Amino acid sequence: MLSRYYHTLKHLKAKQIFYQLYYKFRALFRKFTGYRPKFNKYKQGRILRFTEWIPANESAKQNTFTFLNRSVTFEAINWDYALNGKLWTYNLNYFDFLNQASITKEEGLALMENFESQLQHLQNANEPYPISLRGINWIKFICKHKIEDKAIDQSLYSQYCILNKHVEYHLLGNHLLENAFALYIGGLYFNDEKLKKKGFSLIESELKEQILQDCGHFELSPMYHQIILTRLLDCYNFSKEQNEKALLKSYAEKMLAWLNTITMKNGDIPLLNDSAKNIAPSSAEIFAYAKRLNLSIGIAALSDSGYRKWDIDGAELVMDIGKIGPDYIPGHAHADIFSFVLYDQQPIIVDPGISTYDKNHRREEERSTKNHNTVQVGEQNQVDTWGGFRVGKRCTVIIDVEQKNEITGHHNGYSDCIHYRSWKKINDREFTISDTLEGSNLIGTFNIHFHPSVNVVLNNNILQADKWKISFDKVKNVSLQKYTLSEEFNTLEEGTKAVIEFESDINTSVSRVKV
Repeated sequence: MLSRYYHTLKHLKAKQIFYQLYYKFRALFRKFTGYRPKFNKYKQGRILRFTEWIPANESAKQNTFTFLNRSVTFEAINWDYALNGKLWTYNLNYFDFLNQASITKEEGLALMENFESQLQHLQNANEPYPISLRGINWIKFICKHKIEDKAIDQSLYSQYCILNKHVEYHLLGNHLLENAFALYIGGLYFNDEKLKKKGFSLIESELKEQILQDCGHFELSPMYHQIILTRLLDCYNFSKEQNEKALLKSYAEKMLAWLNTITMKNGDIPLLNDSAKNIAPSSAEIFAYAKRLNLSIGIAALSDSGYRKWDIDGAELVMDIGKIGPDYIPGHAHADIFSFVLYDQQPIIVDPGISTYDKNHRREEERSTKNHNTVQVGEQNQVDTWGGFRVGKRCTVIIDVEQKNEITGHHNGYSDCIHYRSWKKINDREFTISDTLEGSNLIGTFNIHFHPSVNVVLNNNILQADKWKISFDKVKNVSLQKYTLSEEFNTLEEGTKAVIEFESDINTSVSRVKV
C-alpha cells in the first residue's frame, strides 16, 4: 500500500499538494473559530448577452428529476439527496434543467428560489465544481427571460465569491477550466472586472496547458473534450472584447477539428477512457452550435492525443497508442494501452464503457485492462488503476514505427514482460494486429468486445462478426464469453467477447467478408 501511495503521489504538482493542505487547514480553522467569510454585494449593471446555446436534455418535470438514468420524485426537494451517488447529486445541483426547452420562466424561478432558500445549509451545492456549472446555467436562464430579481442576483454573486476563494488548484485539469469559464462568464455578466480578468487569465493559461498539439484535450476522454468545448463555445458566444474572442475562437476551432476527426460517421464518439453517451452534448449539437457562431470545423492530424484513425473500406478503426493521460491528473484514465474500436456505420468492436463513478468493484472493473480490446498478462493491469480515480504505478509507451499503413509500439506495464503490438493495413478491406510478449511470462490473453447488436459465431478458431471475419495464427484457445456493455451511466447490456489465449506471439487478421 505504501508503494501504491508513493507511485500515485509522486506525480502531483507542488501546486496541487499546497492547495490540498491549504484548503484543509483553512476549513479546520473556520470550523473551530466559527469564522464565516463575508461576501460583497454585486454592483449594478448586468450584461444580458446570452441569446442562444445548446438546449439541455429534458431532466426535470415538476419535482421529478432524472439524471444518469435514475429518477427521483421529491415532495420537498432535497438538494443534498445522496442515495444515487455523488455524481447524481452534483447533476441535481448543476441546474442544467433550467435550459431544457419545456421549462417555463415561472417554474425555473421557483426552483432557483427553493434552492436559494436552503443554500447556506447545503453541502454539495457550495463545492466549486457545481457552482461553476450552475452559475453559467443561471446566467443563461436569466438572460433568456430577462429576469430582474436582485435577490437571485445577490445569491448568484455570493456563489461566485465562494468559487473565487475555492478555485480547484488542488485538482487542476477539467475542474480548473470549468472554474475559469464560470468566473469569466460571471465577470462579464456582473460587469466585475476582477472576476472576468481572473477567469480569462486562467482560461488562457489552462487552454495552453490542457489542449494538445493535435487539439485534443489532455485527459484523453472524448466525452470531456465535448464538455470542455461546449463551455468554450459559451465563452466565445458571451465574450465581447476582440482580443479575448480571438483567443477563444482559435482554441474552439482547434478543438472542433479534433472532435470532428474522432467522431464516427454515425455521430458516436468512441467510448475511450471515461466516456459515456448522454452526458455531454452530442458532436452534432456542438457542430451546429459552432456553425451558428460562424466558426470553422476542420480536420485534425492526430498525434499527441495518442489516438489514430484509419479507413478500412469505409469502416472506421480507432487505435489508442498513447499514454493514459497527464501524469498529475490521470483520474479519468483506464488501463487500455493499445486498445481499439471498429465501426462499420454502426459499432462492431467496442470499448465496454463506464456505468458508474462510485468507488466500487464495478468502477475498478471498467477501468481494468481485461475490460478493453488489448492484451492482458495474467491478472495484471498495465497500469495500477485504483480508488475510483487514482493511478499508482504506470508504464512507458513507446511508438517504434509509424507510417501511413503501419503502427508499431510497446509498453512496459507488466512486471515480467514487454508487450509489443503492431497494426498493419494490408489492403482496403483488411488489417492485421500482431502481438508479441518478450520476457519471462509469455502467456497472454487478447480480449475483443463486440457490440451486443453484432452476431458473433466461432468456428475452428475463426470468428465471424456480421460482415467481418477475424482469424488467428499461433493461438492456444479461442472462446466466446459474456460481458456487460455500459454505453450510458447505470445501464448494463449483455454482449459477447472473444477471449484469445496465446503464448509468446499471435497474429490477428481482421477483414471484411466479400458479399
